[in-house]
Amino acid sequence: MIGRFFRHLFALPWALRRALPARTLEAIELAIEASEVRHAGELRFVVENALHPLAVLRGQSGRERAIEVFSALRVWDTEHNSGVLIYLLMADHDIEIVVDRGVRARVPDAHWAALCTELEARFRRGEFYDGALHCVQAITATLAPHFPGAGTKKNELPDRVLVL
Repeated sequence: MIGRFFRHLFALPWALRRALPARTLEAIELAIEASEVRHAGELRFVVENALHPLAVLRGQSGRERAIEVFSALRVWDTEHNSGVLIYLLMADHDIEIVVDRGVRARVPDAHWAALCTELEARFRRGEFYDGALHCVQAITATLAPHFPGAGTKKNELPDRVLVL
């Protein structure tokens, strides 16, 4: 617990910018735009460098924070209940994927857990650019058969990566 506290306390912004520079964030945004043309789902990509020290002391996990962000950003509030949050907590090297109830009814939780495990391994190897784009592509491949695109659709959630 003490190690985690100091890891979050001293998580420096430059490390986040080095792992995910502007060109990577732009590429993720473009990948989300291209993805959402292929299905009726909505993707939101959020990166947080570290939790507030009090959250760490309370023992808040990356999963708990991801669910909190999912709710605060209203990812659950889409027409087809097809919102997907990709949440990266850099200080913990944690990746969480939170899906809305419409997606959860069609795709088992084990699928998302396996994708998170794969991405965590890629990110540990420093493959942030390729890992993030692979994540968006894998989610696209998962959502397309279950939520086929119906031509022109409105964009319900921003495609821009949110850095907290």
